[in-house]
Amino acid sequence: MMRLLCICGSLRATSTNMALLHALRDTAPPEFELAVYDGLGGLPIFSPDEEAERTPPQVSRLIEAVALADGLIIACPEYAHGVPGGLKNALDWLVSGEAPIGKPVMLVHASPRSMFARAALREILKTMSLAVFDGAELEVSLIGKKPPDFEPILSDPVIRDMMRASLVEFGRFIKH
Repeated sequence: MMRLLCICGSLRATSTNMALLHALRDTAPPEFELAVYDGLGGLPIFSPDEEAERTPPQVSRLIEAVALADGLIIACPEYAHGVPGGLKNALDWLVSGEAPIGKPVMLVHASPRSMFARAALREILKTMSLAVFDGAELEVSLIGKKPPDFEPILSDPVIRDMMRASLVEFGRFIKH
């Protein structure tokens, strides 16, 4: 069983990226177990003075979830040509520890317009010594869609096949 931790960079209740992660989890082949992290908005603002023995419990839970995962999947929107603050804050909490080092990570996208954030996020992850999957990135365009529109798109057999194929390819990368 390959355990993957999914992290959404959006805190929006009707996030297209979160919808994509849930669909990915629900359509994963049986050899994959995907958990969607939901604590991003509850993390305190990063401070190096609060690390080590002073690490807040919600941060410790994030670090433990990352450490226990075989790989990460990150779905990240773009805000003002950058990575959203909540996601960057979570990554800042992880940067000085060992949990992310060498951890395989795949980026998935619910918008074709996130090119600046994609580049910035890749740079951050590589700087943190994560093993960024450079295979075909999963992109399912949900831009401009409302929640009632998500399900027909995300349940389309072609899209589901694409999601499963992306996971299988990422799984090969993890095992490599």
